[in-house]
Amino acid sequence: MPKRLPLVSILALAALGATSLVNAADTPAQAAARKALTDLVPQAKIDAIEAAPMAGFQQVIVGSQIVYISDDGKYILQGKLLDTLKQRDLTEARLAVDVKKKLDEVPASRRIIFAPAGKPQYKITVFTDIDCGYCRKLHSQIAEYNKRGIEVDYLFFPRSGPGTESFDKAISVWCAKDRKATFTAAKGGQMPPLLKCDNPVTQDFELGAQVGVNGTPAIYAADGSKIGGYLDPDQMLARLKALDTPTL
Repeated sequence: MPKRLPLVSILALAALGATSLVNAADTPAQAAARKALTDLVPQAKIDAIEAAPMAGFQQVIVGSQIVYISDDGKYILQGKLLDTLKQRDLTEARLAVDVKKKLDEVPASRRIIFAPAGKPQYKITVFTDIDCGYCRKLHSQIAEYNKRGIEVDYLFFPRSGPGTESFDKAISVWCAKDRKATFTAAKGGQMPPLLKCDNPVTQDFELGAQVGVNGTPAIYAADGSKIGGYLDPDQMLARLKALDTPTL
């Protein structure tokens, strides 16, 4: 009996839930790709199937990943698809489209925002953990990011998960009368008073998992591009400027 391919990374990141082997709207190539993936990973939740930039393949979006499946369903590729002429990472560019859509759905009222005095030139969304060392380092320089025209929008991603001290700290910060001041104090090591209220921390945490957050700070540009972890203010500005003409 042929050995099943593990596709461990998909199993780790795919949202669980049954995926239909048949979709009436599928083209023959999409149907073949759907069947190939669900035969290997029955619990994978497929978000989209569409023609890949390279001929003869479909790109299948599964959570925060893309796999490439041949139109006949015989071959599956995992990894980055690079356009050598344009020197562009096509995998990351396509994922950024979905990330942007998800982040744009988060209203300002669900964010903790530190913005420049004037109109910002750039905006980043940062998934943060109150107790993360590099998250604290980033916030200790918040005035410098703002001076460089960068707005920093925070969402919570307590890495230890629900029911833990870090998660409770995030809720307490959100429930504080002065969120920004309490947030800054907590980043400085002060334990916020324990508070409870309606809060978006679980929503933020789940959103982070959906867009592929696997550590903090997890930083995204306004176009959905994943910048990654901590960069100092000058490095951040340079990275944001570089995204105006994306390169490998």
